[in-house]
This record gives sequence, C-alpha cells and structure tokens, in this order.
Amino acid sequence: MSQLYIGTSGWAYPTWKPEFYPAKLAQKKFLGHYATQLNTVEVNFTFRQLVKETTMQNWLQDTPAHFRFGIKAHQVITHIKRLKGVDDFVPRFLATIAPLAAAGRLGPVLFQLPPNLKVDSALLKDFLAILPRTLPAAFEFRHESWFADSTWDLLKSSNTALCVAETETLTTPEVATGAFVYYRFRKPSYSGEERRSMIERIVQHVNAGRDVFAYFKHEDTPEGALYAVELLREVSGSEAAPRSG
Repeated sequence: MSQLYIGTSGWAYPTWKPEFYPAKLAQKKFLGHYATQLNTVEVNFTFRQLVKETTMQNWLQDTPAHFRFGIKAHQVITHIKRLKGVDDFVPRFLATIAPLAAAGRLGPVLFQLPPNLKVDSALLKDFLAILPRTLPAAFEFRHESWFADSTWDLLKSSNTALCVAETETLTTPEVATGAFVYYRFRKPSYSGEERRSMIERIVQHVNAGRDVFAYFKHEDTPEGALYAVELLREVSGSEAAPRSG
C-alpha cells in the first residue's frame, strides 16, 4: 500500500507561534509537536554540515515510528564538486545518515543541482552508478536544459525520483521516474484552487501505488506548515492522519 508523507523544509521556527506551535512551547520541543501534525520533514542543514549521530538519535526519540526524515545532500556533492570526483565523499555523507536508515526512518535523499549546471547526461549516468541501489534518491534540476526524455530515462533506469519543484520562476515537468514521487512546493503562497490541484495530483500517484513525499517551503511565517497540515488531512482523511506519540 502506498504511503503519503507531507511536511515542510525545516521545523525550528519560533515565528510559527502561535498559529502552528503553542505560544509557550519551548524550542527544544518543536520537533515533537511538529510530528503530531505532520509525518515528514525535509532537513536542509545537511546541505552545509555533516550531522552528528547524537543529533539524529534525538530526532528519533522526538518522533514516532511512522515519521520520516528527508535529507538534502551535502553541497560538496552537488555544488562544489558538481557530481564529479565524489566517489569518496558520497559514502562518507551517507554514513552520517546511516542511523536514520537503520531505524527505518530515512526518507528520500534530495540531490539539488545548482541553477547554472546544465544538462550533462554522461555526468548524471556516472553519478547514479555510484549511488547504492537501495538509496531512496531524488534529483532537483534547476536548469531547464535537463527537462528532457534523456534525463527521465536515466532516472527511470535507476529507479530514482524526479523532484517536481514549483518556484516563482521555474516549474519542473511532472514525470514519475521512480517508486515514489517528490514534490517541493516553493511558492510563498498558494490559492485554494492551486491547493485543490495538489490534492488531485497526489491522489493520482497514491492510486497508482507510488509513495508521495511533499514539502512546503520553510518561511518565517507559518503558511507552509499550515498548508501541509491541510493537505495531509485532505488527502489521507482522518484515519490515515499522523498520530501523536
């Protein structure tokens, strides 16, 4: 049975009080409260630093067994070395998130490419070859030259997901290339009609047997978190909504 995971990119925002977090909630309790409302989070600070095992153990303790952590791949891989010569660093990075995988709590690992990295099929093919086949990976392409059948075919051949990212300047074509679908809803606000469209799109994938991971943009305002709660409840219904504890 396909699973639905909806959340935001990050959780440590005091400015989400009181609409999302209770006014007097201590920041160290944010993740625990977040996990009573949503069932996944996209961790972005792994883009800049290698996370400590003690930190991940705290995350695991603060969240229930059904909760999943999406992880953004380190910038050394995607932005500094730009997928080249990372045979040593990729295993090092993956080793740091191994505790999440061992606990069955690892969501997708997102490889977000720089906006100025243009299509290079040979580069992508070589990089995909060094990823473990068991890794739930997703790719966000931010230069439209990648939006082509050759890219989709490479992702499909490795059962890797295309990240469907929506921004104010660029929207990824909606193509299912892996066993799960990955959405990044990055616009500052969404109309009621746009949110209804999200529901229809997600339901189609769930009905087709694909897991869905969807993340709203993290902002100083709580809109993204509130959109996420609404979307999760609308799509999954009360019985499938995440439980606290």
